[in-house]
Amino acid sequence: MKHLLSIEALDQADIEGILSASVTVKQQRGHHPRQPLAGQAWALIFAKSSTRTRVSFEVGIRELGGGSLFLSANDIQLGRGEPIKDTARVLGRMVHGAVIRTYGQTDVEEFAAYSGIPTINALTDEEHPCQILADLFTFQEKRGPIRGRIVTFLGDGACNVANSLAFAASRLDFELRIAAPAAYQPSPDLLRRAGGKVYCTEDIRAAATGADLLYTDVWVSMGKEAEAQARIDQLAPYQLNDALVQLAKPDALVMHCLPAYRGKEIDADTFEAHAQTIFDQAENRLHVQKAILECLADSASLGSGAVGAKQCAG
Repeated sequence: MKHLLSIEALDQADIEGILSASVTVKQQRGHHPRQPLAGQAWALIFAKSSTRTRVSFEVGIRELGGGSLFLSANDIQLGRGEPIKDTARVLGRMVHGAVIRTYGQTDVEEFAAYSGIPTINALTDEEHPCQILADLFTFQEKRGPIRGRIVTFLGDGACNVANSLAFAASRLDFELRIAAPAAYQPSPDLLRRAGGKVYCTEDIRAAATGADLLYTDVWVSMGKEAEAQARIDQLAPYQLNDALVQLAKPDALVMHCLPAYRGKEIDADTFEAHAQTIFDQAENRLHVQKAILECLADSASLGSGAVGAKQCAG
């Protein structure tokens, strides 16, 4: 694995290797036997604001022995229109790896292609791979293997989280139900590429019935603010609440990747009733991302062209 650009680009072995490595990384926090990023500098290039992603990557890089440089788009020449491939070729000569949180998936892929250094997608409009890997790890930690389970995603089913879950469903053989208005369901092309057991419906109760995991996300993602009221009005019937939890399996988990807007995508009582899981899920971003960084560490030498990366192994 040379980069982490999307769940779509990973196979089953990649995902299972990261999840297995995450168990060890979490157990070893505070007493890591080695520092795989010692002497390395990693750039965090963020065009979108962040709490969990920024903090978890900065802390994770530091705990693995490296240093980080936080670069907002306005801090560097990208904000003035420099092509991403030029920024990539400059930073690739100066830093050992890059974590990018931006709008276009093609920007992350182009950076990886031109920089020659390990590149991690920390969120784009199309995918959110680090989040989904942390979600899979959280489920595994609390309920065991996700294979054969039922995951129900409620709300904006065409968002990056739902997209990444669709690819994860085919890789790890679980059923994904997406309950959303027709206009907010994944595109036919994405469903074709994902394959697996992914079902879309406007019937929220049917989608929740018998689920092992109920999951929701914000209705107004970054960049969609102009559509805020229309989105809230159309998605209001898809709120995650106790009535839906009662339809799921008795031990069903409730997840939210945060930030949560209580009273919109999830009601306050349901959020608080499942806060332990939700904040465990948030914490696990740190452990999973450290496992990803370890997996990419052997590629992170200046001018390496991102070759020779070790595979994560369970």
